[in-house]
Amino acid sequence: MTLGWLLLAVCLSLNAVAAAPALQTRHVLLVMVDGLRWQEVFTGAEEQLISKEFGGVVKSNDVRKVFWRDTPEARREVLMPFFWSMLVKQGQLYGNQHKGSVAQVTNGKNFSYPGYSEILCGFADPRIDSNAKKPNPNTTVLEWLNGKPAFAGHVTAFGNWEVIPYILNRDHSHLPVWTGFEKTDPKFNPHLALLEKLVSDHTPTWGTLMTYDTFIHAAALDHLKSRKPRVMYVAYGEPDEWAHEGRYDHYLQSIQHFDRFVRELWEAAQADPEMRGHTSLLLVTDHGRGTSNVSWKSHGQNIQGSGFIWMGALGPDTPALGERSNVPVVTQNQIAPTAAALLGLDYKSEQPQAGPVLADVLPRVGK
Repeated sequence: MTLGWLLLAVCLSLNAVAAAPALQTRHVLLVMVDGLRWQEVFTGAEEQLISKEFGGVVKSNDVRKVFWRDTPEARREVLMPFFWSMLVKQGQLYGNQHKGSVAQVTNGKNFSYPGYSEILCGFADPRIDSNAKKPNPNTTVLEWLNGKPAFAGHVTAFGNWEVIPYILNRDHSHLPVWTGFEKTDPKFNPHLALLEKLVSDHTPTWGTLMTYDTFIHAAALDHLKSRKPRVMYVAYGEPDEWAHEGRYDHYLQSIQHFDRFVRELWEAAQADPEMRGHTSLLLVTDHGRGTSNVSWKSHGQNIQGSGFIWMGALGPDTPALGERSNVPVVTQNQIAPTAAALLGLDYKSEQPQAGPVLADVLPRVGK
C-alpha cells in the first residue's frame, strides 16, 4: 500500500470513529416475562375473556371495573401504565401488528426453553425441543459478557422457573442464578435467606416449578440497589402460568404487577447516581399465545399466532421513537446482540449465528 493510500485509510478510519456516537450505557437490564401476548400489551384486556365461560372469571364486574375501558388505548394504559407513560414516550416498543409492526420468534417451537435460549443466545437451536431440565449446549450472552474482564463478576440472573439455571448452564457458566428455591446462608445474605424462607413457607401453587413473581422481584430489586450489576437478567413467569390455568383475571393482574416491577427496577436505576443516565432496559417475552377464546390459554408449534411476540427498549442511547409502526419485522434472536451492542461490544463477531442488532435501538451514526 502506498503512503497516499495508507493516509487515506487512516483518515477514513478516524472519520468513522468520529461519526460513531459515544455510548452512554454502562449497565443493561434484560427483563423478560413468560407468555405475555402482544394483544394485551397493545390493546389491553379482551372483553370476551372477562367471563366465566372463556376466562374463568367469577367476579367479572369487579374485573371489568379495574381493567375494562371503552378504547384499546385506555385499556392498555390502565393495564400497563409504565409501558404507556414512560417506555413508549422515551423509548421504543415493537409488535403491534395493527400498526404494521411485527415481532416474532425464529425457533418455530413457540414455547419456553427454546424461546429463553433464543433470547439469551441470539439464535435458535433445533436441539432444544422440550422444557426438560437439560444444560443448554450453547453459550448465552450473559456467560459471554461475564467472560470479559470489564464485566466478570458483575453479571447476575433472577428467574421464576426451575429450568432457568439449566438454560444458563450454571454448572458451566458459573453465573449466579436465583430462582427462590436456593438455600442461602443468612450470614452471607439475610435478605435472600428470608425470601427463600417465605418461598418455602407459602402454599405452593405450581409446586417447585416456579413461585410468585413478587419473590423474584424483591430479590432482583435488592440486588440492583445494593450491587449495581453491569448486566442483570430478570425473568418473571406468572402470566404464562395463569393463562395455562385459564384464569384471565389472574393473568391480567400478573401483567399489571409485571409493569409495576419493571417501573420499580427502572426507577431504582435512575435513583442511583452511578446508574442514572447510564442504564439501558431491554424487554421481551419468550412466546405468544393463541388468539381464540380457547387457544389464548395455550401456545406451541400447533397453536396459531403463538410465535408472535413484542419487545421494547429504553435508555440513554435509544432514540425515543415510541410505539413503532410500519417497520420491518424484528425477531427474538436480536435481543442478545443488542444487549452487547449497548455496552459497546460486538457479540455477533464471535457468535455469527446470532441475529442482527436492533439498529434503531442504538444511536444513528452521523445523527
